[in-house]
Amino acid sequence: MLLPALLLALPTLQPAPPQLEPLQPETFAAGGTLTNAFADVDGDGDLDLFVGFNGAANRLYENARGAFRDVAPAWGVADARPTRAAAWSDYDGDGDPDLLVGFTPGAGGVLRLYRNEGGRFADVTAASGLAVDSGAVRQPAWVDVDGDGDRDLFVAFRDRPNALFRQDSAGRFTEVAASLGLADPRKSVGATWFDFEQDGDLDLVVANQDGDANGFFVNRGGRFVDRADSLGVAGGGRAVGVATQGSVRPCVADFDGDGVADLAFANYGRNGLLLGARGGAFRDVGAEWGVATEGRHDTCAPADVDHDGRLDLYVNGTVSATESWRDWLFVREGGAMADRTPANVLALNASHGAQWADVDGDGALDLALAGTRADMPHALLRNVLPPAVARRSVQVRVRAPAGAEVRVYAAGTRRRLAARWTDAGSGYDAQSMAPVHVGLPTAGRVDVEVTVPNGRTRVRTTVRNVAPSARPIDVRVPGVR
Repeated sequence: MLLPALLLALPTLQPAPPQLEPLQPETFAAGGTLTNAFADVDGDGDLDLFVGFNGAANRLYENARGAFRDVAPAWGVADARPTRAAAWSDYDGDGDPDLLVGFTPGAGGVLRLYRNEGGRFADVTAASGLAVDSGAVRQPAWVDVDGDGDRDLFVAFRDRPNALFRQDSAGRFTEVAASLGLADPRKSVGATWFDFEQDGDLDLVVANQDGDANGFFVNRGGRFVDRADSLGVAGGGRAVGVATQGSVRPCVADFDGDGVADLAFANYGRNGLLLGARGGAFRDVGAEWGVATEGRHDTCAPADVDHDGRLDLYVNGTVSATESWRDWLFVREGGAMADRTPANVLALNASHGAQWADVDGDGALDLALAGTRADMPHALLRNVLPPAVARRSVQVRVRAPAGAEVRVYAAGTRRRLAARWTDAGSGYDAQSMAPVHVGLPTAGRVDVEVTVPNGRTRVRTTVRNVAPSARPIDVRVPGVR
């Protein structure tokens, strides 16, 4: 009986944390950043990175096969105003990413729309009708709310009713939130869109601060009804009515692998992980799954970090006048998640924005952080996986409005391997234009199905017999612009 006793006395072996190594640390050394977002600005096939600073000049990092340099002055986006928000979209339909930037109140308007003219951006804010004089800008999101094929713009505000700018056929925007039931006056910060009811139109989740309940605006034929209470989303895992608590970031992802959208919330208070049921209410399993950490958090960022086919979750801590709350990398293990935050990430102090993207083209998702502290770099961290494991993924560029769904099946079957959503509000007050990433536990071929909510219908297309690869595939859904 000696051997079992010895085995019981041995320490439990924990899986090694993911290995995240700094890329160009001298380039990304500056602190005082608030938001970050990815897009392929120059059309060369890799992802470039915009970083919004809290008073220093903003930066646009051009990516040349994994090597980055700041080109913001040359492209005309090196604004030195404190920048809270950034959202990429091809709003004018000419095939390249355009940029919406949100500033803190000061000289000039709080929104600025930059149209990509190939090598340089042009300020078209006034001409487009997006001049807004004041307001604490938080989450912007480009979505096709009315299903007419162009991009409309939602903006959450911390100090005034939220806004929805509908784009017309001439490329001009008109604010229509009040007429649609979306002019929520609560202290809004984060927001994201998806087709909750699977009826062909987009619904909206809004994260609210200062004790305010969250909003869940269900689209009823073009008008929106807040069903947050009945759907179990009002708190998002934290207390409602407590002024020191609130939600900052909602994330849509399929955490339990059932093909139905779940919601994660980064909160002031306990974080929430709410599992969805098709057409029904959400159930908070944050404590059961091990992610209901208490603190102040700004960003939730789902990703399959280790390519086991299951989503992991990055949640960042924020900073106040007296304290920096730590970041968390929760890795799915068994039926829950475990803290596997690398030591070098914990050493970075508090961050603010967090985005996953494959910046070096190896197939694995890398991590970009934006740190509001002066001593917190806006780090870019490479996810180090063995090359064969890194290539065991599928990346899908969806040529359709934000909020589209991507489902991956074992080739020739309906055995679902993953469900993902294109970015309709992410990071900290950000929206990226990046391929949808699906890690795979094996190297077998897959079928990729893309579904686009297109007004009152759901348009679907399938690409069959796709081999896992680090190279993204392009999917254009017929009849969808």
